[in-house]
Amino acid sequence: MGAGTPLHDATLRLQHVLERLEGAVDARLSRDHIVLAAEEEVQRMTADRSKLAAELDTALTRAQRLEAANREVSRRLVTAMEQIRDVLARQRS
Repeated sequence: MGAGTPLHDATLRLQHVLERLEGAVDARLSRDHIVLAAEEEVQRMTADRSKLAAELDTALTRAQRLEAANREVSRRLVTAMEQIRDVLARQRS
């Protein structure tokens, strides 16, 4: 099988094709790894987003309850101040 024979040339072409195929497979595996890593990161971010959304809902609900309690305390303070004024006014008279 001397250099330049059809069999030798075919063997070289096959070897080059196999090397290119191996490179393509390596590149594909590398891309697949990158894609899988990105998908995992998206899943983690989605889980974090869901957790943060639930925490935000809880915080908003608590803020609404605190706001309602604040309004009630304010209303009671105004009522108490009015009653104290009335008592003081009656004592002066």
